Amino acid sequence: MVRLLLLINVVVYLLQYTGPGEWIVHFALWPSGEPAMLRTDEGWVQVPPFHIWQLVTYGFLHANFSHLFLNLFALWMFGTAVERYWGSARFAVYYFVCLVGAALVQLVAMYLHLRAGGAPFPTLGASGAVFGLLLAFGMMFPNERIMLLFPPIPLKAKWFVLGYGGLELFFGVAGIASNIAHFAHLGGMLFGFLLIQFWRRQFPFAF
Repeated sequence: MVRLLLLINVVVYLLQYTGPGEWIVHFALWPSGEPAMLRTDEGWVQVPPFHIWQLVTYGFLHANFSHLFLNLFALWMFGTAVERYWGSARFAVYYFVCLVGAALVQLVAMYLHLRAGGAPFPTLGASGAVFGLLLAFGMMFPNERIMLLFPPIPLKAKWFVLGYGGLELFFGVAGIASNIAHFAHLGGMLFGFLLIQFWRRQFPFAF
């Protein structure tokens, strides 16, 4: 499943070059609700509408090569171990639950952003699902050591996940690096956590 997702993401990225604007308009995640207007250098343009399929399709679009590479590298690095642990079927369910969950949280964040007077913007990339995989890796292999790049020190997976999640929450609330969908990342982790707890029959789904 990881190999298939890697292939699909690469193929879609190449297809984006056939008409990048059209792919973003129809398949990126746009705010729901009433049509909005966005001010650009060319004047005022109408923001594309939200469609239900965008809850999935946004996760296969990427803004540039570095965006694609980082997401696919993390998908390969964490997803391979998680798929081997769960099997392909459960892995696929988990991946898409995280992807859609990240989109739902991002829609709420975009709604609040627009209510506060912010400009509408599209969301794209597999990061929400990848952050869900990061959480799963930390929960399945909590004591596995991950080598950080900056600084280059080993860190147990559970502390890496907690630290990264905390930073995403801080950045999202503080509005730091606002071009990054921090709340989508948190949404992927949240829905991933809830699904794992449901499968484990543990809190908040204990029976």
